Amino acid sequence: MQDEFYIKRCIALASKALGKTYPNPLVGSVIVHNDKIIGEGYHHKAGENHAEINAINSVQDKSLIPQSTIYVSLEPCAHYGKTPPCALKIKELGFKKVIIGAMDSHDKVNGKGKKIIQDAGIDAISGVLEKECIELNKRFFTFHEKKRPYIILKWAKSGDGFMDKDFKPVSISNSLVNQFVHQLRADEHAILVGTQTALNDNPALTVRNVEGQNPVRILIDFELKVPQDFNIYNKEAKTIVINAVKDEEKENTRFIKINKENYLNELMNALYKEQIQSVIIEGGRFTLQQFIDEDLWDEAIVIINENLKLKNGTKAPEFHIKPERAEIFRDNLIQFYKSDHAV
Repeated sequence: MQDEFYIKRCIALASKALGKTYPNPLVGSVIVHNDKIIGEGYHHKAGENHAEINAINSVQDKSLIPQSTIYVSLEPCAHYGKTPPCALKIKELGFKKVIIGAMDSHDKVNGKGKKIIQDAGIDAISGVLEKECIELNKRFFTFHEKKRPYIILKWAKSGDGFMDKDFKPVSISNSLVNQFVHQLRADEHAILVGTQTALNDNPALTVRNVEGQNPVRILIDFELKVPQDFNIYNKEAKTIVINAVKDEEKENTRFIKINKENYLNELMNALYKEQIQSVIIEGGRFTLQQFIDEDLWDEAIVIINENLKLKNGTKAPEFHIKPERAEIFRDNLIQFYKSDHAV
């Protein structure tokens, strides 16, 4: 039970950096001596110190380390990237014991970190609160195991099942839900819309109502119909334009050419190459329905304004699945779904 308590603390620490560590995973670490936390840390941002190093640096009396246990939510890394391997640092300092939440499925780690530690004669245990630690890094695990981003479908609809009124944009969700949506944008790596949504709504797809980083914007625009003075092309965030015309990179916009027929597979390959770990699909009905029909999604978030009746317009996607849970946001209901094959 003690081990679980400290791994829970690792998860809580790691969660503080949600949306800021891409393409790296979320990791938290706690150092314990005689049942007392003497150091803790988490990975703040790609390129900066990993969780274990931040935890080690926070220990005031370093002489206690050889009698201490280090807890980490994800297997310590074993490769040189922008920072040296954490497994070597743990070996060098001679910790008494290492407790790992989940093993790292990334090719460069995948058991190598634990092996370095064990080969040094340090007791290493893994799989403590493994399910919770995998859930924390569902984006990272999906990306490395399935070679595609973690996909979240999102749409809002009226009580009678429409996404707009008479095929023109209309506000469906309340201000509290808008804040939730902007937090979602800040937490995820990228956000995707199709041509029609970009033309109809001229969205900026940036984070405004909360603090956080703007997601990478992905526009599916095969014929390049969206004018370059539209908001999606502004300088506020990086934009990837999936199209059938050209490959090109200029300033903060990258054009990636793929085939239009059965494009979802090529789209996943392109986003994997771009190291995009998670995507909110915020497109219109047509785009969303394609992902649903191909069963290419991990989570879905459906916002319903039950009191709003629009009578005519674009029907919400056909989606016959039972929600995992629902939350009430004043006069709006948000239903949360999880796919059977999600990590």
